[in-house]
Amino acid sequence: MTTADTPTAASTTPLCDHLRRTGEWNPNWTPFAELDPEWTERFMSMGLKPMLDKVLDAKTIEFIAIAVDASCTHLYAPGVRRHIRKALELGATQEQITAVLQLTSVLGIHTMSLGAPILQEEMAAYQTRSQAHADAAHA
Repeated sequence: MTTADTPTAASTTPLCDHLRRTGEWNPNWTPFAELDPEWTERFMSMGLKPMLDKVLDAKTIEFIAIAVDASCTHLYAPGVRRHIRKALELGATQEQITAVLQLTSVLGIHTMSLGAPILQEEMAAYQTRSQAHADAAHA
């Protein structure tokens, strides 16, 4: 048992502790929380600021959390499930959550919008080089 586990010890990571207690802690965060608990606490405080300040309503926060967790760069199914469940409890409809997922799915199109023009440029350059080599071989 560490000092932080004792009821009288003041925690230096109250937000992270709260996330763990409420089941909102992503186990993938544990390694960097172990390496640098204070940095992790500051990171979580920064990331959760809109929710903690109540700038956005709770349902909108859940929609954003669904989008982040379902995005192609994140793909964190337990978070998607938790935030869908909470959004439904807050009165979200199936259609609203589907719309969030549909909007999030277009992030993947950037793979093609980035990669396709590069492929075209590189194919053109390759063909130019190949033709130059072929011309030099016949000269």
